[in-house]
Amino acid sequence: MNRRLHYLSGVIISIFVGLHLWNHVGSIDGADAHIARMDTLRVFYRNIFAESILLAAVLLQIISGWKLFRLHRKTATGLYQKLHVWSGAYLAVFFIFHISAVMAGRFLLHLDTNFYFGVAGLNTFPLSLFFIPYYSLAILSFFGHIAAIHHKKMRHHILGISPAAQSAVLLGVGIGLTAFILYGLTNHFNGVPIPEDYKILTGQM
Repeated sequence: MNRRLHYLSGVIISIFVGLHLWNHVGSIDGADAHIARMDTLRVFYRNIFAESILLAAVLLQIISGWKLFRLHRKTATGLYQKLHVWSGAYLAVFFIFHISAVMAGRFLLHLDTNFYFGVAGLNTFPLSLFFIPYYSLAILSFFGHIAAIHHKKMRHHILGISPAAQSAVLLGVGIGLTAFILYGLTNHFNGVPIPEDYKILTGQM
């Protein structure tokens, strides 16, 4: 039962994360493009029905994932089994902190949790020393988790590519996308000017 709930909640979360990453890809064209794409996507997920399902899925994922982590962390062998276990553990921790931060931003600080909310720490030194690996590991763990599941379940070649090579491709896509998104979220590595309202996030107010 735990595995079924874990899988179902994982599918729901993956759909949202896919949309979320697609939103971040838009940052390559600047903050305005990112926010415009976000406003379009929010029509689908920024409502009580969708958010309730997503939060329930995250809660199920964390609870069932923790049980699976405790069960397999000492017995996992090989690259992809270990990647499956430890990427899931990092994602669970990330979800707790990231969702808590977003909720605090929305309901306590009364900020629009848009592009600037996400990049304030990423573009402020020395906070960037934490936030760059924090966000990077989240994206890498997401793709690593998918690659590990793919490696476990896939038994067939696709276009002559073996299952192991397919998983390696997924990891490569994750690495490339992580670099691309960071390139956009830091305004092509030159840094993003943070509006006054959002400087409270970096202790500058």
